[in-house]
Amino acid sequence: MHPKLQVQLATELLQRVLLLVHPADREVSAFFRENKALGAKDRAILAETTFRVLRQRLVLQHLAQSGQGPLARRLVLLAWQGSDAYLKAAVTEAEWTWLQQLRAVDTANLPERVRANMPPWLLERLQAVVGEELRGFLQSMEEPAPLDLRVNAFKAKREAALAEFETLGFPCEPTPHSPLGLRLKGKPALNKLEVFSRGDVEVQDEGSQLLALLTDAHRGEMVVDFCAGAGGKTLALGAAMRNTGRLYAFDTSGHRLAALKPRLARSGLSNVHPVQIAHERDERIKRLAGKIDRVLVDAPCSGLGTLRRNPDLKWRQKPESVAELAGLQQAILASAVRLLKPGGRLVYATCSVLPEENEAVVEAFLAGHPNFERLDAAQELTRLKVPDAAALCTGGHLRLWPHRHGTDGFFAAVITRRD
Repeated sequence: MHPKLQVQLATELLQRVLLLVHPADREVSAFFRENKALGAKDRAILAETTFRVLRQRLVLQHLAQSGQGPLARRLVLLAWQGSDAYLKAAVTEAEWTWLQQLRAVDTANLPERVRANMPPWLLERLQAVVGEELRGFLQSMEEPAPLDLRVNAFKAKREAALAEFETLGFPCEPTPHSPLGLRLKGKPALNKLEVFSRGDVEVQDEGSQLLALLTDAHRGEMVVDFCAGAGGKTLALGAAMRNTGRLYAFDTSGHRLAALKPRLARSGLSNVHPVQIAHERDERIKRLAGKIDRVLVDAPCSGLGTLRRNPDLKWRQKPESVAELAGLQQAILASAVRLLKPGGRLVYATCSVLPEENEAVVEAFLAGHPNFERLDAAQELTRLKVPDAAALCTGGHLRLWPHRHGTDGFFAAVITRRD
């Protein structure tokens, strides 16, 4: 593709994404479907340039003020993820000179509010949560997430999958905490590899793997993944159950549950039953009240622990939307616990780092439900043989951070029914 056309398309894509109407990954996918002539390398450059702008938006906008022409084009030039030779062929001599001048700017001297690359309301809340670790947290959120895989314990062993990737020329290593995780270097086309197509591995962040592990599902049990989505944790639970018992995958979105079908086929599991529900009070949930051994509630949330993958969320979320989500989370938790039989376990989890979606929801629930109690997550993870479990937990909860643990930001509380 001609360099000028590539920069033009990158500018068009960025303009669409910066409208913040839809999630960035959805906009990027739609743009690529509309521009089928783009090759794999072109798509990679356009996507990576777009996501770099989203990660470093305030810094790049600050630098771009000195330029001329459409702002989106200036941002594309500053964030360009292709080769310099290609870029130089696409721009004017004046643009190239301007770009070199800005590359020499030491961004460490910019104001903190700019360098943070966060909206002010979110920066203030993060400061209250992480304190002196704020700079490390912000830096980690500007870096791409690693490619983590979960080995399907129903079909394969981690050692065998690790050896197969090494043989194929894709270096990887075991994840430090999840006993089923692998971390790949680079981004191979997994769907073209037999180890993936036969269902030995699935893409899943190490933190997400730990949520499923903490649920502690066993053979022959009745288990519910209450907000299953596309089913990553559902599949992990089914494998832990060794394809026995009965595992319900509830979600309000038929589209998300449909995405589970090909993954389920690869996994070899037959104990999974996807169920589309209308809401958290659906009659099909009521029929299972008091019958379930294990419930995992990965509640809808702001997603602010996943900014490495979804940097647009920090620009799309608002304080009002977080408050609305907290109300929904409390309603979902109150409904989901009704499923538990006496002695049953529920794991409430989010991929948010904000206390109002995490600790506050759990504390409010426990205050109003004296027949439920919280288990210490560190003790539970230690029992499940997770290395250095105490370092993953705070105040009795699982609390994962990108800058500390290399995972997405996750929270989880373990709740059990007394009677």
